[in-house]
Amino acid sequence: MSNTSHQPQASEPTLSASVGDELELNITNVAHGGIFIARHEGRVIFVSDTLPGERVRARLTEANHKSFWRAETVAVIDAAPERQPHIWSAASIDRAPENRAGGAEFGHIELGFQRELKRQVLADALKRMAGLATDVVVEPVAVSVKASPGDAMDGTGWRTRVSLHVAADGTIGPYAARSHRVIPVDDLPLAEHELELRAPLDTLFHNAAQVDLVAPSKGDVQVLVSAKDSNGKPKRVPHGLIHEIVADREFELDRSGFWQVHSMAADTLFHAVQNIIDPSSFDPRASNLDLYGGVGLLAAAVGDKFGPTTRITSVESDPEAVAFAARNLKEWAGATAEADRVDRFLQRLLREADAAERARLAAATVVLDPPRSGAGKAVVDQLVAIAPQQIVYVACDPVALARDVALFAKQGYQLKSLHAFDLFPNTHHVEAVALLCK
Repeated sequence: MSNTSHQPQASEPTLSASVGDELELNITNVAHGGIFIARHEGRVIFVSDTLPGERVRARLTEANHKSFWRAETVAVIDAAPERQPHIWSAASIDRAPENRAGGAEFGHIELGFQRELKRQVLADALKRMAGLATDVVVEPVAVSVKASPGDAMDGTGWRTRVSLHVAADGTIGPYAARSHRVIPVDDLPLAEHELELRAPLDTLFHNAAQVDLVAPSKGDVQVLVSAKDSNGKPKRVPHGLIHEIVADREFELDRSGFWQVHSMAADTLFHAVQNIIDPSSFDPRASNLDLYGGVGLLAAAVGDKFGPTTRITSVESDPEAVAFAARNLKEWAGATAEADRVDRFLQRLLREADAAERARLAAATVVLDPPRSGAGKAVVDQLVAIAPQQIVYVACDPVALARDVALFAKQGYQLKSLHAFDLFPNTHHVEAVALLCK
């Protein structure tokens, strides 16, 4: 009897290494999540704080997976031409990895090449998961009039929301990359300047859990201090109204409620949704839907585009956001806002809709803006059963988008159009708006 089954296969790496070991690695590609790919004697290693074309010395942080390891760059041996001094000194390669502030993981890469890397991640996800080849580009987005002229050149000055965490001694700052360790900082270059100036970075916050800064487009910067609950988690801060201006429309929401982070993101997505809808397939009298609707931003985009007779229902699980959506959509007599989980709402719709409502749903346009995890199979299946004319999918995660596009494609909905926007400069995140039709 042969004993070859007890020997390692030729394709399986047999390396042994420990966390903390350092390796010299050639970086070949970008991966989803702001990390990069190297190979060492057949094993894939995901490496942070580098970019393709570099040779680096990296320290292993995980070495127990059979298929891959993880490492952090500690020194650059041969730099790629697209490397630049980090836009945030607190996250620089000059610091030890455990002392680098998180939240600007692409800040060492020239801005145009950041967009190319994001394009590659999006295109690769669509190719691998949905079998689609795309020539999409990641479009730059202007910063607001509040920004300095140089901000558009280096991708700074755009954040209107910043969350800072509180260490045991009361100091505040961002977490270190891939950890819950608070890093004290003396600047916030990604933040709008007014927000950065108001940030109490040198103040101690004993017994607090989190400090949030909010810079609405109308009014003053808000500093929100969350006390700890019995589990050490942030308590919700007291309510307070803020107002955001988009396309000359005013949206009301709670100061701690969800709103797009980039100063021009809401405006960009408002117009992107308007522009991607096929007007020849839009029926203002249909049972149009805005799913994961928040405070009604994208439902308002649809109503603004197609007029006062537009019928649309915005569905959101947060009851407070729904109350604001109802106010923000009040000019459209056919616009309503419902508090429910999207899957539960669609399940009820499928169960209770009569023939006339089924016809109105089949004529509908659906705007779908799910969380980072995507819509998922249950919601995709429910939407396919409703069979709307077109689906506008707003995505903040390329892999979740590609997975859901593949699920839709299996049931007859094809990707007709795709636009991507760099709404998170100096990070790995990218926003995309897609149109799917039968």
